[in-house]
Amino acid sequence: MTVAVSAQGTSQQGQRRHDKYDRLVATAQSLPKLKVVVAHPCDAASLGAVFEAVALGLIDPILVGPQAKITAAAEALGKDVSKLRIVDAPHSDAAAGAAVDLVKAGEAEALMKGSLHTDELMGAVVRREGGLRTARRISHCFVMDVPDHETALIITDAAVNIAPTLEDKVHIVQNAIELARALRVDPVRVAILSAMETVNPKVPSTIEAAALCKMADRGQITGGILDGPLALDNAIDLGAAKIKKIASPVAGQANVLVVPNLEAGNMLAKSLTFLADADAAGIVLGARVPIILTSRADSTITRLASCAVASLVADAQRSQLSMPEV
Repeated sequence: MTVAVSAQGTSQQGQRRHDKYDRLVATAQSLPKLKVVVAHPCDAASLGAVFEAVALGLIDPILVGPQAKITAAAEALGKDVSKLRIVDAPHSDAAAGAAVDLVKAGEAEALMKGSLHTDELMGAVVRREGGLRTARRISHCFVMDVPDHETALIITDAAVNIAPTLEDKVHIVQNAIELARALRVDPVRVAILSAMETVNPKVPSTIEAAALCKMADRGQITGGILDGPLALDNAIDLGAAKIKKIASPVAGQANVLVVPNLEAGNMLAKSLTFLADADAAGIVLGARVPIILTSRADSTITRLASCAVASLVADAQRSQLSMPEV
């Protein structure tokens, strides 16, 4: 039997609340509406998420794609799209390019994926001429709402960088720290994950973890407290950290988890989703604006949380100088 879930994350049959996501949405509702351009929202899932976010006062959208398909998708949902701005584009590739152009023109503060392939959207974002690249490496963060875990967990990078170098990881960590700070996390405790908590020359990720921590000591990474290498258990569980006798301000209470590579991050995030009933809001950072990546399988509250995360990131960026373009 299908159980309906409200925008506030509470099911009609008393299933768990999504308290962490509820707080994110409530905070975002106190901010100016996020001006977001939505690339190719031509199915019920992607367009439905737009209407949900509009209804909660989270976003002020521009829809980019084939107007006839967008209108048909809205009619199938029983929604009136006439009050929303639509920029006609003949197909998904053109929609991605036009959406990026609108951001470049200053008409939007965020970019949202509709019913097109992620590669199409990101291809337009990272193009050398006219894209949204900055001097920072682009990376992805999941903001995980895990039942029975006190705080939200940021996991990076599980979607963009396949086998990041140490230099890439500096950017990945800095992006995640700035996300956490935008989400009002204080202090930001960053665990650099590996299979163990000791440096082992035979395990490269442990050496890179130690290097990242020393780089933070030298001010090359700022805004967070780093420790690593840490295994997953002693990164998030105080009991496990005490058993291993790890004295650290991060061990057992990390709120940012930096994984060695995409495979590890993808498996960690999906394990939490499918085995621990967690939800995973997704955001891409390091471009000129935050990019909301949602999946057709995402729940309503996950989609709304992704919009809320982007709104908080955009709000933080308003008060800072933009990162230099490349």
